[in-house]
Amino acid sequence: MFHGMLIGLIHEFVSWLLYPVIIMLFLAVLLTIIEVGLVFAERIYTLRIYRKGPIDIFEDYAAKRLERSDLLARCGPILGLMGTLIPLGPGLNALGAGNIDILATALSVAFDTTVVGLLVGLVAFVISRLRRRWYDQYWHLMQQGE
Repeated sequence: MFHGMLIGLIHEFVSWLLYPVIIMLFLAVLLTIIEVGLVFAERIYTLRIYRKGPIDIFEDYAAKRLERSDLLARCGPILGLMGTLIPLGPGLNALGAGNIDILATALSVAFDTTVVGLLVGLVAFVISRLRRRWYDQYWHLMQQGE
């Protein structure tokens, strides 16, 4: 009896996570879009301003920007995977009960969240790599006093 209750509680807890995961995935997409805009602004304008200032201010700026894009690169796929696995439980239960409509909906949500999470991770990873290269170039130029 205790075993069945525990399994039921875990199942309920996990099922409650689906909507928060989808909301966080949506927020990750929005933050990624903002980061794409900031990358263009950095390349065209912001980095030139920081290059003229003190190096420690530039290092703080670079660390904050890299931290955000690195966080998105890691969290996007994790959220996508959570969004994949959470609906599979009810989907498999529906398959066992012969309800193909619920299974189809669960699989659709699972695949959609996977793709969105991987897209967030990919774009954020590319942003992080570009920023690292740019920041290293600017840091070396600032070290040389150019």
